[in-house]
Amino acid sequence: MMIRSKAWFGAALVATLCGLVRADDPPAVKETSLAGPGGMKLSVRMQGPYDADVPVQVVCYFKHKEAGDTTLGAAVELDRKLGGVIASLRDRGEFAGDELETLLLIPPEGTIKPKALLLIGLGEEKSLSLDRMERVGRVALREATRLGVKRLAFAPLIRDQGNSKFGTGDVAHAVVRRMLLALDTESRLQKEGLAKAHAIVEWECEAGPKYFDETVAAVRIAAKEAGSIVAARPSTPHLVGKK
Repeated sequence: MMIRSKAWFGAALVATLCGLVRADDPPAVKETSLAGPGGMKLSVRMQGPYDADVPVQVVCYFKHKEAGDTTLGAAVELDRKLGGVIASLRDRGEFAGDELETLLLIPPEGTIKPKALLLIGLGEEKSLSLDRMERVGRVALREATRLGVKRLAFAPLIRDQGNSKFGTGDVAHAVVRRMLLALDTESRLQKEGLAKAHAIVEWECEAGPKYFDETVAAVRIAAKEAGSIVAARPSTPHLVGKK
């Protein structure tokens, strides 16, 4: 009886400890994936820009204010993990955040998961528009193509800079819609031999828990609209006189 009791107790202890380990494991990242035109995978992930295991992470910043920039949440944590390099660049005027200004950073090993960080300027905060966010999406796609990466993650960080002028869904819709149209142009140019052969296969939209469902719905609409526009584009080559 004593031996059996000890064996039972030992098994129960192991099961309990295993349960504790599982309970302490980090929760799985919530993700929804959609199919976009051109075969691109569109993912919405409940994740911060410092945790995405991707070749390139895109983040956006308003034009620097001499009185000081507002940074909250993910924007604060990102720069903290990077040792303050983003704030330093902005304070020194080396990345002002002018509209569509870009700067590529290679994060030091052991800081954040993305292999590269692409900063894109949003320009003056007071003049922010959805048209501008569309242009940001196009620039992000073209920069990723130039870099030759197949996957990238995108975080506008607008709410994390204290701005709520547009809904997160509206921003995601604008960025993804124009990005997909730029992707189609790139694909057509490649087929004509006017661009280097390369395929971006996945675009990840990062969204916080509060905005996750809204972002998923917006990305779904953007993909549908972009697909309709792509289908209506001329099928003739860009090269004049070529059939």
